[in-house]
Amino acid sequence: MNCFSKNVSNFHDDILLETQLGQLCGSKLLFRNRYEILRILGRGGFGVTFLAKNVTLPGEPVCVIKQLCPKVTNPKSWGRARERFEKEAKTLGELGTHSQVPMLLDYFEMNNEFYLVQEYVRGSTIARDVRRSGAKNEAAVKQFLRDILPVLQYIHKHRVIHRDIKPHNLLRCDDDGRLVLIDFGAVKEELVRTVQKSETRSASTNFVGTMGFAPPEQFSLRPVYASDIYAVGVTSLFLLTGKAPLEFDYDGDTGEICWQKHVEVSPHFAQVLSKMMKISLEERYKTAEEVMWDLGMESYLPTLSNCMTNQRFSPNSEGSIEEMREGYIAPVSRSAIAIREWRNKLKQHQSKVKRHFPQVSN
Repeated sequence: MNCFSKNVSNFHDDILLETQLGQLCGSKLLFRNRYEILRILGRGGFGVTFLAKNVTLPGEPVCVIKQLCPKVTNPKSWGRARERFEKEAKTLGELGTHSQVPMLLDYFEMNNEFYLVQEYVRGSTIARDVRRSGAKNEAAVKQFLRDILPVLQYIHKHRVIHRDIKPHNLLRCDDDGRLVLIDFGAVKEELVRTVQKSETRSASTNFVGTMGFAPPEQFSLRPVYASDIYAVGVTSLFLLTGKAPLEFDYDGDTGEICWQKHVEVSPHFAQVLSKMMKISLEERYKTAEEVMWDLGMESYLPTLSNCMTNQRFSPNSEGSIEEMREGYIAPVSRSAIAIREWRNKLKQHQSKVKRHFPQVSN
C-alpha cells in the first residue's frame, strides 16, 4: 500500500482528474515507465508539483516532478516555448551543482506540457518552522543570512534571478541541516513570456512572485538581482516577527515597510535590514556580496570604535606627530601631518637665513 496516498486531500481532487500525473497518483501505474507518482506537493499558476519515486534505480529514490502547463495555440509558439524551456532547464541543471539548489535529474516535453524532474529534499520550510516554533532571534536570522546569501551570490553569477524567494521556498534539510532554495521562478517566467510574445506579439503581463515579498520593479516586469535581495530582507523580517509582509503598515511616502517598532535588533543589523528592503534601487544593496560585507563588518565595530579618536585636528595644526600618537590617525593623515611639519620647519629655517643674511636673494 502506498504510504503517501492517504495524504492526498480533497482540495486536490480536481488535479487528480485533470492531469495525467494526478490520475496516476497513488496507483502502481508508472509515468514514462519509471516514475511512480506518490502524491501532490503543490499547485501554482504555472503548473503542478508531484512527489514520485524512480522504480528503475537501485533504492527507488524519491524525486519531484514539476509539470508546467503553458497555453499554446499555434505551432510557432510551441516551437519557441520548447526552445526557451530547454535553455532554462539547462540553466537549472548548471545551478543544481550547488549543494543548496535541488539537482535537475531530467527534463522533457510530452503532450504539449513540459516536465522537470528534480532532487527531492527531505525537510520542512522555514515558514513551517516559524509556525511550529515561533519567531527567531537576531542571532538566528543572521545565521539564516549567512546561509542564504552565498546561494544568492552563486545564482546571480549564473545570471539567474530567482524571483520568488519567500519562507515557503526555503527548506531546511532534515539530513544535514543545510538551507535549500527551491521553486525557481526563472523557468516559469521566461517560458510564459516567450509564449505570450508569440501569441500576442506584446510583452508579457504575467507577474512571477509573491505579493509582499516582491519589490515594485518586479511588478513592473523588470526584476534585477537586487529584487532577490529585497525578498531575502522581507523573509528575514518574517523570521524575526512571524508576520507576513502584508500584516505591516507601509510608509505612505516611500512605500517601505514600517517594521522597526515590531523588532528589537542591534542598530547595525537594523541598518542592514533597512537597506535590503529599500524601495529605491539606488538605495538598496545591489549584490549579495555587499550585504555579506556589511554583516561581516559588525564583529569589527567595537574594535574600530576603540580606535577612533574624538580629538579634532585642524588642517593647519601646528602639532607634531609625537603629540598626536595618543589617538588613531590613518596612514594618509599621518603623511599629510608629517609634510606640514616639514614645511613649517623649512619656513622657519628660511626666516632665520633671511634675518642673518638679508643680502641673500629669494
